[in-house]
Amino acid sequence: MELSVIIVSYNVRYFLEQCLLSVRKASENLDCEVLIVDNNSTDGSCSMVIREFPEMKLIMNSENRGFSAANNQAMKIASGRYLLLLNPDTIVEENTFKSCIKFMDCHPDAGATGVRMINGKGKLLPESKRALPTPRTAFFKMSGLSYLFPKSRFFNRYYLGHLDSLETTKTDIISGAFMFLSREAMVKTGLMDEEFFMYGEDIDYSYRLQKEGYSNYYYPEIKIIHYKGESTKKENVNTVVNFYRAMVIFVRKHFSNGSMKGFIHLIQAAIFLSAGISLLRKFFKRILLPLCDGAVVYLVYRLATAIWSVHKFGEDYQYPDLFTDYIIPGYTFVIILATALLSGYRIPSRTINASRGVIAGTLFTLVVYALLPLNLRFSRAIIIIGGLLASLAVPFYRLLVSFIFSDIAENPFSRIRKTVIVSDHQGFSRIIDLLASTKARNIIAGRVSIRDDDLTEEVLGNLSQMKEVVRVNRIREVIFSTRKLSASQIIDSMHQISDYNIAIRIASADEKYLLGSRYISPKEAVKPFFRPLFRKGR
Repeated sequence: MELSVIIVSYNVRYFLEQCLLSVRKASENLDCEVLIVDNNSTDGSCSMVIREFPEMKLIMNSENRGFSAANNQAMKIASGRYLLLLNPDTIVEENTFKSCIKFMDCHPDAGATGVRMINGKGKLLPESKRALPTPRTAFFKMSGLSYLFPKSRFFNRYYLGHLDSLETTKTDIISGAFMFLSREAMVKTGLMDEEFFMYGEDIDYSYRLQKEGYSNYYYPEIKIIHYKGESTKKENVNTVVNFYRAMVIFVRKHFSNGSMKGFIHLIQAAIFLSAGISLLRKFFKRILLPLCDGAVVYLVYRLATAIWSVHKFGEDYQYPDLFTDYIIPGYTFVIILATALLSGYRIPSRTINASRGVIAGTLFTLVVYALLPLNLRFSRAIIIIGGLLASLAVPFYRLLVSFIFSDIAENPFSRIRKTVIVSDHQGFSRIIDLLASTKARNIIAGRVSIRDDDLTEEVLGNLSQMKEVVRVNRIREVIFSTRKLSASQIIDSMHQISDYNIAIRIASADEKYLLGSRYISPKEAVKPFFRPLFRKGR
């Protein structure tokens, strides 16, 4: 057996399907086996693999065993001369496996090889090449100095910013998203350390390969798409804890002795400080909208109170403290609670849900008001005026928040995207139907043809003109069809337009869903039971 491809998957059905389709293409005319270890997914991943990829071997775990342990399951039974550890949220080029085998054959000192990874917008992922996170290197990264000096050999050694990303070079760390191993190196180094549940295992294994006398290589001639961690995109507290826990394990395991022992407490302090900041940032993102909504609604009710008191009783009238200190905060709380119940604080929050919360909270307050004793019924008019003003003020301020914190509040106007579709004519029509079925409000500018002689009415240009099509037509989103396009063509085109920072999605060959970073749109989305929710694996 020439190659064993090992993929650990957890609740990433649609990413996994596209990954396996690209793996199938790259495996043609190659003695290759594909081992998929599923960590107890509940999104139909296993049934999809059994139905669509019967030639591949599926190992189904009854619990989430973590990345290292699941990889070890497959590594123990893999029979290939080379092994590839591959993330399920990746797409590989057709020549990826053969090129990597040829490269490894020409470099007998290689323990592992990594490739140039690009994200869902075509941009280079800096973790494609990394240095060993020594205490000094890790400190510069976590303190932010590496970002201030991205090209510095001294400050940004972690991402080897001083090296050309297009040149083949030796590197310390190979990403676990694509780690091409020789069997000889794997046998000598051993299996992955299962103490690393998620994160850090690739750093540990790369370092262990070097300690066994092997070299690790960055080979940029091959490009892959890596959507970078789709199964942990919710970024909950456990994800943050696992990430920094892995860093602590690595530091204690490899740097607790020798000349670096003096740095151990410093780097651990930096790790815990970074973890604390990350958790505080996530907490801030969660409470920002409720706090701001509360402040806005409270101020609106105070304004409504002032307006109504002047209109009804004159300028000198003051409502009792009971009303201003307790009743108005009570009205505010009801609206916040209603907004929460109507998903108004689900990140990123939708303005329409916030508006519904204000309206529902106002109506509920009016109902409760009618049931209160007379001494607590101060003014129905204030509830109505306050509700009307809040229904205007909350969406307006949410819109302002969306410009500053787009990951917290969704800008309703940004959903309208000028889109170009890269496909043949039939794929173009079917993707338009798919967008219509999901009620997407895209403005379709036209089509990029995949053949130079395809000049039908909707064609704006061909693949070689991709960059100009995007620039001239002010395109904000590109959708690629996989019906007739190869993975290499898609990856090359994505890389061409990466500087424009536009949304990029990939349609499945049957045009049933669209795949992209942090977004997936199945055609069956109209059926509530078929809305996939994804958690990131890496």
